Amino acid sequence: MIDDLVDRVTAWIADDPDQNDRETLELLLRDGLRDELARRFAAPLTFGTAGLRGPVMAGPAGMNRLTVRRATQGVVAWLAAGSVDASRGVVVGRDARRGSEAFNDEVVRVLLGAGIDVYEMPGPLPTPLVAYAVKALGAAAGVMITASHNPREDNGYKLYDAAGSQIIAPDDEVVERYGAAATRPHLAERTDVHYHRVAPSVLEEYARHATTRFAAPGESRLAIVYTPLHGVGGATMASLFREAGYRAVTPVAEQFEPDGRFPTLALPNPEEPGALDRAIARAEEVGADLVLANDPDADRLGAAVRGRDGWRVLRGDEIGWLLASTLLAVAGPNDVVATTIVSSSLLEDMARDAGVDCVVTLTGFKWLGRAAGQRTLAFGYEEALGYAVDPRVADKDGLTAALALAQLADELASRGETLLDRLDAIERRYGVHAVDQLSIRVDGPDGRARIAESLARLREDPPRRLGGLAVTKVVDLASGWRGLASTPGVVVLAPPARVVVRPSGTEAKLKAYLEVVGSPRDPRPLEVQREAARGVLASIRDELESRLAVARID
Repeated sequence: MIDDLVDRVTAWIADDPDQNDRETLELLLRDGLRDELARRFAAPLTFGTAGLRGPVMAGPAGMNRLTVRRATQGVVAWLAAGSVDASRGVVVGRDARRGSEAFNDEVVRVLLGAGIDVYEMPGPLPTPLVAYAVKALGAAAGVMITASHNPREDNGYKLYDAAGSQIIAPDDEVVERYGAAATRPHLAERTDVHYHRVAPSVLEEYARHATTRFAAPGESRLAIVYTPLHGVGGATMASLFREAGYRAVTPVAEQFEPDGRFPTLALPNPEEPGALDRAIARAEEVGADLVLANDPDADRLGAAVRGRDGWRVLRGDEIGWLLASTLLAVAGPNDVVATTIVSSSLLEDMARDAGVDCVVTLTGFKWLGRAAGQRTLAFGYEEALGYAVDPRVADKDGLTAALALAQLADELASRGETLLDRLDAIERRYGVHAVDQLSIRVDGPDGRARIAESLARLREDPPRRLGGLAVTKVVDLASGWRGLASTPGVVVLAPPARVVVRPSGTEAKLKAYLEVVGSPRDPRPLEVQREAARGVLASIRDELESRLAVARID
């Protein structure tokens, strides 16, 4: 075994506070399992699209107590080196995933040991509440232990700045640098004078504002089935529905309580095929017309609607268009809406029509949350089911998004219409916008390298045609585009189609985002236009899948 690897493993074991993790690494050393050790020590976790994320396992490539301890030491040093007054304290929260409670404890003890005030959430709660509490309390920062919608094996560490937004460069680089250089910290317990619990009044004010703004006009008769997908959104969302006047809400009982094993799901992600099957079956039983689902930390919203031909699971872009159709109507002169380069281009057209400025950002709410600058972000969304519908939370919020979509559905129902009718009206006005995705999971410690190689091949030898359409331009996102910062990825333009290919910032995946845009002057029936656009998308998808093959693992 290579001595350098042995030295690194031995040094990690010496600092690791978790006995089980130490024993695991010692066993791997003793048995000479170099490949497994190399996987765990190939590279430390870094702040991606939504913070640190990775499998719960011993070693710097995993989420574990030492990784969390060092990251938090990086946060302490970042606060000390920055312009924010660290005495304002740090909000700390967690979801109910495997390891979340222990990781949360490490964050609390390291911060207290450094003499920093801690405001701990009163139990496992949704991520948006942490983002809200940072602003509401005027805290210096916030830490949320969560891996959001990632596979059950993962966990993560999300870091907010004083504005309640996820950190970006160079702050993330500072945290990583100080964390990598961290030594053993001084730890303190919750009996320390700097320890506080987030007061119930803070969370009550969030609920009061949300349920007032997105209330049903009366006692709503809208029949909804709701699932938190074994996450932490259940109790909070049930209370919000009730207080906002949506009383005909039926939960999916077997998915309602937090359970980090996610026993009824292959993947705890409302985007995944089949994730809403149980909720739709329950809706059939009770005669509901709308299914709403949060991901495990309740920062995302999925939805399905009963149509004439059965149930239709809405795409993230479609939910975005629906929410925009109502939020743009009440936007003020200081308001801004925002979306990302991988989301549909339709929001730009809708905003232009409404006379509201629209900003397009890089992927992720760490960018969307900052899109308005000194103005107000009235609405922001990304196609991956992330929506910000109220400026009091500078991150995606699946709780208020659920209320906002329920409010729209209730309003439409009072006129004998549905969310699908509203989607038809939007596309009649702006043209069909057909979207699709290709997601290729990559396995192994060299996964990032293989993804980079695949992108390089696409950039250096782009297709001349896609789906029968002539490619007119290929953009390397590493060189910037539309005034955006450099990021890994490639844009292929083949009007009326657009493809964006990039590595996932939260999972080991290479992703391609496809859109075909029709004309609002097309005289054909909408479904004929959609079917034609879907045919082009399918051809593009098949061609890309062949080009981007990088040892796919289904």
